[in-house]
Amino acid sequence: MLFERAAARHGANVLILDHDLDAAPELGRRATVAEVADLVDDLASRLWAAGVRPSRRVVVYKADGFDITLLACAAARIGAVPVLLSPALDGATVAELVRRTDRPFLVTDQEKLENVLPETVFDLADRVVLTSGSYRDAVELRALAGVERVKPVIMPADHPTLITHTSGTTGTPKLAVHTGFSLQSRYRPQASVIAPLIPGRETIAIHVSFVHSRLITALAISLYRGFPLVVLRESDPKHVGDLFARLKPGILEAHPNSFMEWEELAQDPRGPLSNVKLFSSTFDAIHPRTVHRLLRATRRRSPLFGQLYGQSEVGPAIVRGFTRRRTLDDDGRCVGMPFPGMTDVRVVSRDGNPPSERNPGFIEVRSDGRIVTYLGEQDRYDAQVSADGWWRMGDVGYRTKWGCVHLLDREVDLIEGFGSTLAAEDTLFGQLPGLAEVIIIPGPDGRAVPVVCTKDDEPLDLAAWRRAAASLPPMAEPVHRRLEELPRTATTKIKRLELARLLLAEAPQGTRVDVEDVEDVKP
Repeated sequence: MLFERAAARHGANVLILDHDLDAAPELGRRATVAEVADLVDDLASRLWAAGVRPSRRVVVYKADGFDITLLACAAARIGAVPVLLSPALDGATVAELVRRTDRPFLVTDQEKLENVLPETVFDLADRVVLTSGSYRDAVELRALAGVERVKPVIMPADHPTLITHTSGTTGTPKLAVHTGFSLQSRYRPQASVIAPLIPGRETIAIHVSFVHSRLITALAISLYRGFPLVVLRESDPKHVGDLFARLKPGILEAHPNSFMEWEELAQDPRGPLSNVKLFSSTFDAIHPRTVHRLLRATRRRSPLFGQLYGQSEVGPAIVRGFTRRRTLDDDGRCVGMPFPGMTDVRVVSRDGNPPSERNPGFIEVRSDGRIVTYLGEQDRYDAQVSADGWWRMGDVGYRTKWGCVHLLDREVDLIEGFGSTLAAEDTLFGQLPGLAEVIIIPGPDGRAVPVVCTKDDEPLDLAAWRRAAASLPPMAEPVHRRLEELPRTATTKIKRLELARLLLAEAPQGTRVDVEDVEDVKP
């Protein structure tokens, strides 16, 4: 009902896309919220005609596009439970996740069936529905155009309403089950923060994974306020710069790595970022260099960079805002404070000693936005939540005497004796403007190995690198990679463990990985 409720308040509000929708190319790239609400109603009726009924699961795995989100709304509108899988997942992983959902409806497309998915998905799914193209034994959505509209089915607040998958940075993704209540609990703290910051009407541009729960709350906040909405599929700086130079958004919501890509827009003479009042980022802490550059690219008075720390399983839990007063030397590991009265956080000792910067502890969060289970993996879910409701985030850090949470590393990425790899990356970013990415991972011999990507793939200035790294713990020589070579999740995070495995596979047995060994290796 998201778009229908928004249309009742602001039906003439505008939604702009940077791509055509596979499921509804006739919508075009500019539509009113009322037109989008009607499309969701239409798609819901077509799914009903295809046999979808309340409580049935509907897996959506298709080419990237905003119609993934609209299909999720359509399935939920008739009481079904959408299961959103990233288009970047491989066919074998998707088949396994489809198996876990117990004979769902599978919404996909011809290209995925022909080139990605194994033939076994037809045995694993109750029915296969196509958003585009044709395939034997599959139902085409376009063939159901014009069916009789059906009334929405309102499910209880504690009923599953959305299933998304975790990032998969540590293996096969888990399927996170959200309810109407948990999603509403994620919406409330974010809406309460936005209201005083943005009292007027602003155009908001969103570049967030279409399969992530974050997009649902971001859309609700924007649509209910009547903000004109720009939804991006592509993050390429040239593409984004052309669009923003014309539309001049006042709010940007994107992944941290997308903001890193957009740093170069700060120098664009057309001023694509000149009207931004609020930059909003979640998923991960963001590098101080990126915040510094973006805030200085806007001409708005008192712009703000809002950072939300959270996780797919609990939603945003901790918030911090940055102004132009932030310098490159500020601590980028401070992610802020919990939302008063809505979320809470604690840091638990790993070894019996008090958590501190030198001895980080486990970060745990309590929030009503927490998922209710991992589908088919209740034991894994139970292992992460305590009896009194604290959820272990998988990160280590500490709290200052003021209560601020400092995130130092993922538990699985911790290199004992090195200190915070994330803080070291912040230092390198701040001192080396030519870096596009740097990831510090454990090498085959246990030493920290920095993997670096440079802008335009220029050679790394090793003299400058050594000056920047002089204050950091000892590391192996940097390994130079092209940015597109780095394995990523659906939310553009680097899969650090997979990257470490790739380097280990490339290293000659018994030798360490360094720049001389692999800098010329191509994919």
